[in-house]
Amino acid sequence: MPVALGGAVVGGQTDAAEPAVVLSGNRIAVSTYSFWRFLQDCKVPIADCIRQAAAMGFDAVEILHRQMEREDHAYLQELKRIALLEGVDLCGLSIHQGFLSPDEQERKKNIAHTLKGIELAYQLGIPHMRVNTGRWGTSKDFDALMKHRGIEPALPGHTEEEAFGWVIEAFKACLPKAQDCGVTLALENHWGLGLTPQGVLRIIAAVNSPWLRVNMDTGNFLEDPYDRLEQIAPQTVYVHAKTYFGGGLWYTLDLDYARIAAILQRHHYHGYISLEYEGKEDYRTALPKSLALLQAAFRRNHAATSV
Repeated sequence: MPVALGGAVVGGQTDAAEPAVVLSGNRIAVSTYSFWRFLQDCKVPIADCIRQAAAMGFDAVEILHRQMEREDHAYLQELKRIALLEGVDLCGLSIHQGFLSPDEQERKKNIAHTLKGIELAYQLGIPHMRVNTGRWGTSKDFDALMKHRGIEPALPGHTEEEAFGWVIEAFKACLPKAQDCGVTLALENHWGLGLTPQGVLRIIAAVNSPWLRVNMDTGNFLEDPYDRLEQIAPQTVYVHAKTYFGGGLWYTLDLDYARIAAILQRHHYHGYISLEYEGKEDYRTALPKSLALLQAAFRRNHAATSV
């Protein structure tokens, strides 16, 4: 069957009775975090983020849990209604939890928080939820963590080997709820035990469930990003794409998105690309520029390599 790419026909003569297939590439989302970035007095309501994202031309919106004003049923259903009217998907929920603690009660508290997040995603009709391993907490603050490129020492008297056991068992405890609600948990390459591809993949392999996969973040491997992104690509079910217009709030990476798109295409990734903007430029101008950058990379790359 011929395939139409940008008006051209590939694979032979067109058949009037058989329409050509148009390859549209990945859908581009934006996290509500991109409107806020944890900047003081800049917290944008989720409903406003949805409306602005639609007006800018994004296909979908990912909700940052910490940005939600409420969690009651009426509020959640109102967000769904607004997304329907604006013509965008609600594609992801991003929570902040951590299982990297020797305190069993602290881990249980974070398991409960994760289960609550799964239920919120279910009520919102969202199929994906970003999760982390958590951090040791031995850095003075996030600025200090970034100064040391995301590396922090273990708590005195404890080891990473011990910590992998805590994290793996905690994720296992969350999986029945995830499966029941149809919400795939996606472990981000972040800080803590998720700082390296080896750490992320070790957890995924040990849990061994289709309900825990990888949330690739293009901006969280600060050195040798492409080789590391390639390693986690086969298990990736969701992608965070960082941009830094105006310079990054903590650091700036010069990311080649055509190269990243090619990596994902090689591993047959068809899911969302969700923008997490971390620059100093006003989001009103930076988000449309980021959207254009991601559309050019992920839609053109898909069309060019899918024949």
